[in-house]
Amino acid sequence: MAALWDYPDFDEHEGVHFFTDPVTGLQAIIAIHSTHLGPAAGGTRFWHYADKADAVTDALRLSRGMSFKNAMAGLPMGGGKAVVLADGARTKTPEMLAAFGRAIDSLGGKYVTAEDVGMSDADMVAIARATRHVSGLPVGEGHAGGDPGPSTARGVYLGVLAAIKRALGKDSAAGVHVAIQGVGSVGGGLARLLAADGAKLTLADVNGVKAAALAHELGAATAHANEILAIEADVVSPCALGAILDAGAIAALRAPVVAGGANNQLAVPADAARLHGRGVLYAPDYVINAGGIINVALEYLGQGDRAEVARRITLIPERLEQVWAESAATGDPAADVADRMAMRLIGRG
Repeated sequence: MAALWDYPDFDEHEGVHFFTDPVTGLQAIIAIHSTHLGPAAGGTRFWHYADKADAVTDALRLSRGMSFKNAMAGLPMGGGKAVVLADGARTKTPEMLAAFGRAIDSLGGKYVTAEDVGMSDADMVAIARATRHVSGLPVGEGHAGGDPGPSTARGVYLGVLAAIKRALGKDSAAGVHVAIQGVGSVGGGLARLLAADGAKLTLADVNGVKAAALAHELGAATAHANEILAIEADVVSPCALGAILDAGAIAALRAPVVAGGANNQLAVPADAARLHGRGVLYAPDYVINAGGIINVALEYLGQGDRAEVARRITLIPERLEQVWAESAATGDPAADVADRMAMRLIGRG
């Protein structure tokens, strides 16, 4: 394994912490990118990695993205991310979650977790028995918090509408063809919102049965998960895992807009220029998908209810417009513009 500082995605992270608990089988990484604006907030990913070095890369990339996401969302939170390394059977026990909670607690509040891929609100409850630095817990009617997926989906939906208006000159999604990669909590929620507007949908997921079931429900078409990005459509919406927009995928795009909920969609920084060079309107992922962190951050901070969460999510299109306007004025890729804005906000610009 390379030295941590030699990883391409190491970006002056304040701390990268490795935890093991042989009794429970816990192996976890907590990466803290920045606490300039507040405690480092970001979810925990429970995932099986064939190569543990990929887990480090994920933690580094995702924590940096959370610094940018929280800053651009106007939250008093820094950026962090945790990865719990699952075995091939995805074994997860209450004892393991308790050990992970103790690991979080040992950082003294520098890191606040919530659910991400492979984790649920029930898992957050288990973790919360060992630390108070956790959000995304089940909450009562009208309160901020709980599963962040629906809030993320809502923000992505509003961002897609903003992209449709800017790129296509249309005031609604009616009749607009949107190809969605990944139909989990975020992609599935987005699909339902767009279907209600009368959008034409093509859905794909690594779980083909899941995609087919949702397509049947919504009257949508389906495509193979490996082919969806190259579908001829008005909007391509990546809502699965990241690093899927590489040189090959960008060259194969047949849509004028890319706007989706997946984190870290660009495989490498140079892909921002590749997208821009093809004339694709790109919604920087950490700007468009901020709805979930807005929800759980307000829960943790005790700074609002569901109405306040909804109000803040409605500001996502405005932030996207600011990015796109500066991109148009300067000729710089939208992803680079967003990065500059976020860097200034976390005191590194």
